[in-house]
Amino acid sequence: MSNLIVVSNVQHWPLKIPDVSVISAKEYLTDPAYGGHLRARVYNLCKSYHYQSIGYYVSLLAEARGHKPLPQVNAIEDIQSPGLVKLLTENLDELVQKSLAPIKSEHFDLSIYFGRNIAKHYDPLSRELFNLVRAPLLRAYFDRHGEEWRMRSLKAIAASDIPPQHQDFVVQAATDYFSKRKPWLHPLIAPRYDLAILHDPSDPEPPSNAKAMKHFEKAAGELGMHVELITRSDMSRLAEFDALFIRDTTFVNHYTYRFSRHAAAEGLTVIDDPNSILKCNNKVYLAELLTRHQIPIPRTVLVHKDNLEHIIPALALPCVLKQPDSSFSLGVVKVASETELRQKVKVLLEKSELIVAQEYLPTAFDWRVGILDRKPLFVCKYFMAPGHWQIIKHGEQAQDYVEGMTQAVALQEAPAKVVKTALKAANLIGDGFYGVDLKQVGRHCYIIEINDNPNVDAGNEDGILKETLYQQIMAVFLRRIEERKQGNRR
Repeated sequence: MSNLIVVSNVQHWPLKIPDVSVISAKEYLTDPAYGGHLRARVYNLCKSYHYQSIGYYVSLLAEARGHKPLPQVNAIEDIQSPGLVKLLTENLDELVQKSLAPIKSEHFDLSIYFGRNIAKHYDPLSRELFNLVRAPLLRAYFDRHGEEWRMRSLKAIAASDIPPQHQDFVVQAATDYFSKRKPWLHPLIAPRYDLAILHDPSDPEPPSNAKAMKHFEKAAGELGMHVELITRSDMSRLAEFDALFIRDTTFVNHYTYRFSRHAAAEGLTVIDDPNSILKCNNKVYLAELLTRHQIPIPRTVLVHKDNLEHIIPALALPCVLKQPDSSFSLGVVKVASETELRQKVKVLLEKSELIVAQEYLPTAFDWRVGILDRKPLFVCKYFMAPGHWQIIKHGEQAQDYVEGMTQAVALQEAPAKVVKTALKAANLIGDGFYGVDLKQVGRHCYIIEINDNPNVDAGNEDGILKETLYQQIMAVFLRRIEERKQGNRR
């Protein structure tokens, strides 16, 4: 994919950035060669973005051509509206106060170059503001009101507005920004689309291990999609991609959810979508949803501070307590006595007004049914950790854990009732990618959880399908991207 910097006047462009073409706005708008580019990232650094100005039309036509402009037209409109800028930045107040606290003057201008400032102290604030409006060159204007700082305005600036003493830094910031993308090496098919995979390299329990990530990348490449692994610092770059695949542990009050919402707002194909993250991450919601639709779950009590006495008569002991956003066996406890029950309930209710209590159903393993696009994809048995009642036994440190064995089962060999129950439950959430956990007790099946962001590890979930599993997942991305593109052309 070409990187194009578009400026009002090339002769006034003072920077020399490697591996980037610099062209004039007039050339970009009128030369048929650029209209025919199939894949291009357009960095719009025109002097003005005002409505119907030449800078405005660069971003507008870039979107029409299927290019990836930075900033996009909606971001340009955001910048023009002081009220909207204020609304967008409300959640940054704590960071603003912390960043600007040492400043003694009454006014402060913050220059932001590709999400960075020449002083590292301001990088966190610069990055967040860049994430909001995604213009390569920005300047934020702040005023002090008493003891508090408030943003007066946020404006995109032209290259001519960069002070000479900042130019070397801007070249380095831009070079670092562009170098995050790795080139395609001999692809089987010329890449048509860009897929971002969000991951956390430091996560001790990632949803997909390193080998699985390689399989995803290979499968996408065979379908003509360029894959780039991104991290939490890359939110500002989402508009450059056609799709986002979250292979990072998701939570609602977390950057993964913000990534998902941001990507969906940009029109990307997203798995996990925000709706799935929101619903699957709350066990109170799932308990209510499944009960309403008469899908079997273990006997359950939604616990609040006034109904503690109902738990033991309803469930007996031992029973299981779950904080609403628990995952990977964390936030889930088994209690065997009334004293322990009261202690644990008190602790959990300090974090949430409601928690879930369920009857304890001991089994040697849980069924996991992977479902994508409302179709069963794979089935596994997740065995309990040795000597433990859960699949994962955690130690004192995050990296200290013992996991039970995973055994892949051919879809046609899994009990039909297990697969049917899992599919019925997942379909209540949506058409995303889900891992449905069930317990089978005699002839009865009980839904334990519906997980967004299910594990796909090489050597585990792919035990039956092998590379076909990754190909099927990537094929869904490709189809959804193409459907979205076709829909946009109508």
